[in-house]
Amino acid sequence: MDNRNVRLKGQLRMYMQWPVIMTILLVAMNIWMYKVDRKAGLMMSVFVIIYMVIVGVLYFYNRSLILADMIQFSTQYKGIQNTLLKELAIPYAILMADGRILWKNDSFEELFVDQKWEKYMNKLIPELNRGVFPKQNMEQVELQVQYKERDYQVTLRKVSMEGFSEKEEVLQIPKEQEYFIAVYMTDVTELNEYIKENEDQRMIAGLIYIDNFDEVMESVEEVRQSLLIALIDRKINKYIGDVDGIVKKLEKDKYFIVIRKESYKKFEADKFSLLEEVKQVNIGNARSATLSIGLGLNTATYAQSYNYARIAIDLALARGGDQAVIKDCNGITYFGGKKEMTSKNTRVKARVKAEALREFIVAKDQVIVMGHKIADADCLGACMGIYRAAKELKKKAHIVMNSVPSSVRPLYDEIVDSTAYEDDIFLTSERAMDYINDNTMIVVVDTNKPQMTECPELLKKSKTIAVLDHHRQSSNIIENAVLSYVESYASSACEMVAEVLQYIVDDIKIPSVEADCLYAGIMIDTRNFMNRTGVRTFEAAAFLRRCGADITRVRKMFRDDMDSYRAKAEAVRMAEVYRKEFAIAECPSDVESPTVLAAQAANELLDISGIKASFVLTIYEGKIYMSARSIDEVNVQIVAEKLGGGGHINAAGAQFDHTDMEEAIKALKQTIDKMIEEGDI
Repeated sequence: MDNRNVRLKGQLRMYMQWPVIMTILLVAMNIWMYKVDRKAGLMMSVFVIIYMVIVGVLYFYNRSLILADMIQFSTQYKGIQNTLLKELAIPYAILMADGRILWKNDSFEELFVDQKWEKYMNKLIPELNRGVFPKQNMEQVELQVQYKERDYQVTLRKVSMEGFSEKEEVLQIPKEQEYFIAVYMTDVTELNEYIKENEDQRMIAGLIYIDNFDEVMESVEEVRQSLLIALIDRKINKYIGDVDGIVKKLEKDKYFIVIRKESYKKFEADKFSLLEEVKQVNIGNARSATLSIGLGLNTATYAQSYNYARIAIDLALARGGDQAVIKDCNGITYFGGKKEMTSKNTRVKARVKAEALREFIVAKDQVIVMGHKIADADCLGACMGIYRAAKELKKKAHIVMNSVPSSVRPLYDEIVDSTAYEDDIFLTSERAMDYINDNTMIVVVDTNKPQMTECPELLKKSKTIAVLDHHRQSSNIIENAVLSYVESYASSACEMVAEVLQYIVDDIKIPSVEADCLYAGIMIDTRNFMNRTGVRTFEAAAFLRRCGADITRVRKMFRDDMDSYRAKAEAVRMAEVYRKEFAIAECPSDVESPTVLAAQAANELLDISGIKASFVLTIYEGKIYMSARSIDEVNVQIVAEKLGGGGHINAAGAQFDHTDMEEAIKALKQTIDKMIEEGDI
């Protein structure tokens, strides 16, 4: 190496140039001295020349020595760096792009001492494979892994080595792979334990309501009522007190609770056994008390936890009670809800909701009613009932219906052919979008899920939305509804609408064809008044009979043709009895409205002795539709929810976005098996 071509850089170069700068300053001072005093200037010139000679000799003579010392220091410094990196307390390694380990420090070797001969990172920790390495546009990736029961925060950083192959004579690396992966592993086991402990100590707000307080109190002697209340209070206080929680009774049937998150995990493990314990309290009461529980989890503030608890308890009540609903920022979890809620004989709520609905309708110019896709008799009947309410209030009304299934075609044709109705009583989704304006109210019946409606886009166009439904609510509901009337114990949407109609207008007159629609909806959903019927069901049917509903005409309308009857019989004949209790069948899809036949076949299968629940699947419009039915022993609604559907405790359904029947049946069986193992069935 030619020393003449070597130059210093940076701060060191500036430091070495200071003697030159000082020499210039001294020369300037010497010139000034000449002007002041010639003799003094001459004397200073001698000293300046001596200084310049000494500086020049030192600079040029020691320059090579300084450069040599600097090179030696650089070499030693690099060695110190390598030593420090080698002895670094944090496990560190350098990988090739394919995961091969090129180099590792002592801590890394000590960590994997029993596997130190492994050449690839994924052999040591399977999670650290090529799939998690930084991609082209990523500098680094961070993730947590476990090794030997310890938690490690792993940082995978891409280190560019552009031009490496040109300089390195030993390794040849393709240009597109001229980078290494640096792996840092930090033990965060203790940190995670502290975080977990802190999270477990976080307080959770909750609410507990007694669903049927008045009914339970009425079913026991007055002298025993205080004892019954005391026993229920004791059950609740003991259950919460066992986990060091706090219970505060707000009203006679409402409690506020505060527990730690760690306690919730215990409740989750026993599936909120308090729900069953309270039902076992019996001192002669004819009805068992049931609870609804709402908890708010994973919130930043206690106020937000309480708001989540309120939302959860409202959802639990809307779903029929007798269950725990847990809401957090990630979603909603359900526990319990295996039994059907007892219907209330009082119609106060129906009257209040009817008055609210009348006020909203009166304030608008027109009403657009829609139900769920593939409308059934209950959906059409409820739509016609709301249509009649709007007409009685002198408002324009339309019904959104994109297709007419064979099951409701007789009723549909009778309405369309009648001169008493406008030509635009039924609209498709496209036409409905043209009709809607700021003075339009949307009423959704027989469903509370936005994606199940005939035209979900309509919900985004109106600020005034009302929902009337008898299905259990799920986490996916129609938001921003100004009126939500959801009664899961009602037999049908037509029953609810029939009650509302009696309070909309005094002495309302319903045409016979509309009364037939409403009556047919109740009849179909209750299987000719055999399922889910209560006092209010028969009261609604009696009201419709007084309005002119013809039972014989309705029965004739819903008779099957021969092809449909054969298809339904074939589904029943080929049904598989799974685990000796569940009937699973496939309904032929080469008939009109196979989904309706599937529901009918599911009802037929329940008439077989020993069958607790029936599931019938059929293919329709590129999807598999499942109809699930039960009498009282199995909650098919929670089975359907596991498959992405929903419905009632004894009548539910789900959809599969494919036509692979074997895969759908396999998923259904796996769901049944899992729920039996977990005790949900």
